[in-house]
Amino acid sequence: MIRHTKAPMKTSAAAALALGLLGGTAASAATVSNVTVAFLMPDQSSTRYEEHDHPGFVAQMQKLCPSCKVLYQNANGDAARQQQQFNSAVSQGAKAIVLDPVDSAAAASLVKQAQGQGIKVIAYDRPIPSAAADYYVSFNNEEIGKTIAKSLVDHLKASKVPTNDTGVLEINGSPTDAAAGLIKKGIHEGLAESGYATLAEYDTPEWAPPKAQQWASGQISRFQKKIVGVVAANDGTAGGAIAAFKAAGVAAVPPVTGNDATIAGLQLIIAGDQYNTISKPSEVVAAAAADVAIALLGGETPKADTTLFNTPTRLFTPALVTSGNLKTEIIDKSVNGKPIQQAATLCTGRYAEGCKKLGITP
Repeated sequence: MIRHTKAPMKTSAAAALALGLLGGTAASAATVSNVTVAFLMPDQSSTRYEEHDHPGFVAQMQKLCPSCKVLYQNANGDAARQQQQFNSAVSQGAKAIVLDPVDSAAAASLVKQAQGQGIKVIAYDRPIPSAAADYYVSFNNEEIGKTIAKSLVDHLKASKVPTNDTGVLEINGSPTDAAAGLIKKGIHEGLAESGYATLAEYDTPEWAPPKAQQWASGQISRFQKKIVGVVAANDGTAGGAIAAFKAAGVAAVPPVTGNDATIAGLQLIIAGDQYNTISKPSEVVAAAAADVAIALLGGETPKADTTLFNTPTRLFTPALVTSGNLKTEIIDKSVNGKPIQQAATLCTGRYAEGCKKLGITP
């Protein structure tokens, strides 16, 4: 039986078909058995890896290859630790490694090391620009950045917020994360023609919310009422920015963007503190990564949508979430037969009243 560290999520056949699974997987699955596949995630700054990515990968591997072994590790933001975990996976006989790198540049040597030993490497979520992995699967990160920024701009304009002598703060992700670089590029595109100045921007080391909060605090003191919005690259950095405004005694927090649709981020939207987030059910990409691993190990060539960084690539399109469509996108939609998030989980304590206003009932 497949071995893992957390209970697998059940994946229905209908859900698998809805993913538009990669060609050749069914044929190659029949030829792959008793192999070890590693699933190496980068950090715990976002809860998605433990709650969604890992269970989704295990569920699909269980379906495709019940006799296969999954090695799961999370580097907790430490590139040196991830290298140790990678080396451990190699020494334990992994024939394919799904790698979401802490440091996209440093990961290039890991790709070359593995490929030199005939091990397949699937770049996951974050690309590895300096080395061509065997495949790259992710949500469209550049489009995510553009979408959250444009959504904020549209909201500011609809609210008739003046562009004169005002502007936004931009809180990007980790400077060592190539996916963060793509999100950053998209944010710049989304803000380019907005008329709102970017007062200051910051690349957040390790995506750490406390570091985002510390930086935002300094900018609030510097720019004060000139700040009319914050483009934050994920829910963790968004939460840090919101905490900074509240600590500064700002009565009305300006609209703040996010990404990942974490429980905390969704609750901040329900409370009216965060303006948007991005719903990207990670189980979808995780299942696709399992498909790719099995296809490659079975000697098949997985279909690709495009090529990114000289690597065959498949990009999934996520959904923008605001208070106006949170119920539709998060509560009413499902993955693997389950709601993306349970109303009972979101609508606790002080968030119950906000849920009621949005028509969400546990």
